[in-house]
Amino acid sequence: MADRTIRVDYLARVEGEGALNVLFRDGRLEDVQLRIFEPPRFFEALLVGRSYTEAPDITARICGICPVAYQMSAVHALERALRVELPPELVRLRRLLYCGEWIESHTLHIYMLHAPDFLGYTDGIAMARDHPDVVRRGLRLKKAGNEILRVVGGRSVHPVNVKVGGFFRLPDASELESLRSELEWAREAAAETVKWAATLPFPDFERDYEYVALRHEAEYPMNRGRIVSNRGLDIDADDYEQQFVEEQVPHSTALHSRLRDRGHYLVGPLARYNLNSDQLSDVARAAALEAGLGDTCLNPFRSIIVRAVEVLYACDEALRILGEPVSADSPPALSLPNASGKGCAATEAPRGILYHAYAFEDDGRISRARIVPPTSQNQPTIEDDLRSLLERYSDLEDTSLQLKCEQTIRNHDPCISCATHFLDMTVRREGMSPTT
Repeated sequence: MADRTIRVDYLARVEGEGALNVLFRDGRLEDVQLRIFEPPRFFEALLVGRSYTEAPDITARICGICPVAYQMSAVHALERALRVELPPELVRLRRLLYCGEWIESHTLHIYMLHAPDFLGYTDGIAMARDHPDVVRRGLRLKKAGNEILRVVGGRSVHPVNVKVGGFFRLPDASELESLRSELEWAREAAAETVKWAATLPFPDFERDYEYVALRHEAEYPMNRGRIVSNRGLDIDADDYEQQFVEEQVPHSTALHSRLRDRGHYLVGPLARYNLNSDQLSDVARAAALEAGLGDTCLNPFRSIIVRAVEVLYACDEALRILGEPVSADSPPALSLPNASGKGCAATEAPRGILYHAYAFEDDGRISRARIVPPTSQNQPTIEDDLRSLLERYSDLEDTSLQLKCEQTIRNHDPCISCATHFLDMTVRREGMSPTT
């Protein structure tokens, strides 16, 4: 039997630059490589020598979809280094800001990036021709999340109001109250999104991951919690670098992450849900059960439903926080001591755990910075998913196999740059003509 090679030269409509190589030999899958060839961006090196107060704004520029996650991990790590603990009002406002990011990021993925795969469209624009009301709902829902970022964070993209110790300014009561009406609509729209997502066609494809996420005793995790897994991991962020290892692989400029002595793992919505579904609000938990998720979800294709449940939760949580007004007398930020320090923290970006670690000297200049985004943690697991899928569906013709690979990668919403199409796939069989 001739060798069969599948080459995806460019991954598009995801954030960054990458490709996929697959080799079948004698009818058996021999190799899968998710190649990331985007040039390094050097943010960690760029931070060295800068004041630690600049880190939240600099790191927010890493991503235009989840800048709040970078700001939150940065400020929490730096505040831990300074042994600064924020009052409850500022903690709630930061959680409100994170709710906004979950709403806008998850909604973008659900409606514009992921749903077209299930419904047979090349993109969200094509889907809108046949489902205009659905797409309008998604766009308005995303805008509700962006409006939270604007009011609390100072602007809807790359917010500028977050600082170490709190905020530069606090939104007044009228600004916060202005969010309420649209969030009440958004909560209803999010509930409809869960029902709609549950009707999409899902393959029977369950995976045995080690799920890793934050776990907090009192809330569904966003800003705080211990790092836990379904296989016994339970650590503080201080122990992250003792338990997690990053390695360079020849086919990728992005580092691959694994648990020391244990292997690959998964972060993101599926991990959060499977480890924390009992912490969802009543309305979100009821919607999840009605959508057929149960206490756990093991099918990565059904992650679109889990994201929809998290959007519903974020809308509900944002409304709860708005019901606890900020005192007009509250200072926007705490005073910071002049001291050197070392600190680290992990928060839950929409795509999963985002780890930051910093060290800085007495003059406040950063001497070490380390940032581990969720997508680099998931890359080896995405390859494992592709391997499992390709073994199961190896008899599919090339175009159908391409679509399956496309969906499999997009299940995890990898942070790779957006473009007009997803996979440019070339299939080569020895002794046969190439096809695209």
